[in-house]
Amino acid sequence: MNKNTIAMTGVALLAATGAARAADIPGFSRPYAAPAAIYAAYNWMGPYIGANLGYQWGKVTNNPTEPAGVAGGLQAGYNWQSGPLVVGAETDIQLSGAEDVLAPWKFANPWFGTARGRIGWASNNILFYGTGGLAYGSLELTSAGMTQTRTHYGWTLGLGAEVGLTPNWTAKVEYLYFDLVDRSYFIGTSDGLESSVFRVGVNYKF
Repeated sequence: MNKNTIAMTGVALLAATGAARAADIPGFSRPYAAPAAIYAAYNWMGPYIGANLGYQWGKVTNNPTEPAGVAGGLQAGYNWQSGPLVVGAETDIQLSGAEDVLAPWKFANPWFGTARGRIGWASNNILFYGTGGLAYGSLELTSAGMTQTRTHYGWTLGLGAEVGLTPNWTAKVEYLYFDLVDRSYFIGTSDGLESSVFRVGVNYKF
C-alpha cells in the first residue's frame, strides 16, 4: 500500500469519526433522527360514546311560560375523516329539569333527544364543527288540576368544539337550538317549545 492510499484512508476515517461525534453534540440534529411523534396527526375516525351535562332555557310558543333547568344525558356517534375534514352522525337522549310556572299554567320538558349530522374541520387534536338534524321530546302541561303530556318533533342546529385529550378520550363544549313544533292542548291552544342548550361532555373513542 503506497503513502497516498494510506493518507486518503486516514482522511476518510477522520471524517467519518467527526461526523459520528457531531451527531451527539447538543443542538446538532439529523433530519432522519426527528421523533416520529412530530409527524403524527390525531385520528378522529371511528365510533364513540359519551355523556354530557348542561343548562337548558327557552319558551313555550303561544304561552308566556319559559321553561329552564339543568339537562344531561348520553350520546353516541361515528366520525369519518379525510385529511382535516371530519363528517359524522350523532344521536343523544337527555333528561331535563326545564320547567316554568305562571299561574294557571305549568309547562315542563322532562326529556328530549336529537339525531344529527356533524361536519367539522380538525387541526390535529382540535375539532370545530357544525351540527343539525331531527329533534324530539315531550312537553308536559299542568293546569286546573289536570296534566297532559304530548310528544313533539322538530329540528335542531348547533355549533361545537372538541379536543382530543388522549388517543381515546375527548372533551367537548356544544350549543344547540331546537324547535319542537306546536300541538294542541286541552287549554284550547296549540303549543310547542323553542329551546337552547349549552353543555359540556366527554367521549370515549373505540
